[in-house]
Amino acid sequence: MSGYMGFVGVSTAQSSIMNVFPIWAEILGLPTRTLIGHDLPVDATPQEYRRLVEAIRDDPDHRGALVTTHKMGLYAAASDLFDSLDEFSTLCGEISSISKHDGRLIGHAKDPITAGLALGEFLPADHFGRTRAHAVCLGAGGAGTALTWNLAERDDAPELIVVTDTSRERLDHLRGVHERRGTPGGLIRYVLAANPADTRDVFAAAPQGSLIVNASGLGKDRPGSPVPDGTRFPEQSYVWEFNYRGTLEFLGQARAQETASDLVVVDGWRYFIHGWSRVIAEVFGVRLTEELVARLSEAALASR
Repeated sequence: MSGYMGFVGVSTAQSSIMNVFPIWAEILGLPTRTLIGHDLPVDATPQEYRRLVEAIRDDPDHRGALVTTHKMGLYAAASDLFDSLDEFSTLCGEISSISKHDGRLIGHAKDPITAGLALGEFLPADHFGRTRAHAVCLGAGGAGTALTWNLAERDDAPELIVVTDTSRERLDHLRGVHERRGTPGGLIRYVLAANPADTRDVFAAAPQGSLIVNASGLGKDRPGSPVPDGTRFPEQSYVWEFNYRGTLEFLGQARAQETASDLVVVDGWRYFIHGWSRVIAEVFGVRLTEELVARLSEAALASR
């Protein structure tokens, strides 16, 4: 066995993958059991991103890496260092997977795929067409970009996708992604959440059965929730917390209303499983099957 894989994040040592990776490596027959964390602050500089990508590229023992939190920042600062980028990466402006094949540094944006896989496990395939419900995505960063891409591409797309963020710059970036993709005009509404009332208004306008997703990073990278305390979730909505670890305030808010409002509340565990398994498969050239992903999921659950 030789080499190692990397994990680019903010607090990588706290992630379950540090315990899970050696177990998965055994199941998949990978050439290494070692995963190393590359921690960068949320406000990392372009120079920090470039130094990290160059270190991964130039180290023959470094097989590749999964990128979380820093997907958009890393793309903006270091995309020119890659020999190849996939369509999702160039159009979304993010990199979530770094791999090396035949001496070439390759970047992928796997999140639109993994978001769809995880979403399909709890949301009925005909949900939006049957209910005419909306989708509300709290956060216009990398995770929100991936989710809205997937939702817009669904055969059963929502009638309206509302995206909120506290940053006009992130909202403008997301709007540009969808314009380049050719997403139908009017399908997505971009809302600057400058104060708590803006988010409350979005929730009040969302019909019952809507999909409500925390893609903001709050509750994991930083404590807090994008939803003001006391806000009512739409009745019978599907509430998805992208995170599975951290302070998870948003998840707590949803669970407090789960019974009274007949909510379906889902955390980010399966998103974590699909996200990591897809990147590991890319880095090591593994072909994933449903049966293999099921084995990986069972092993991960057993190690929690």
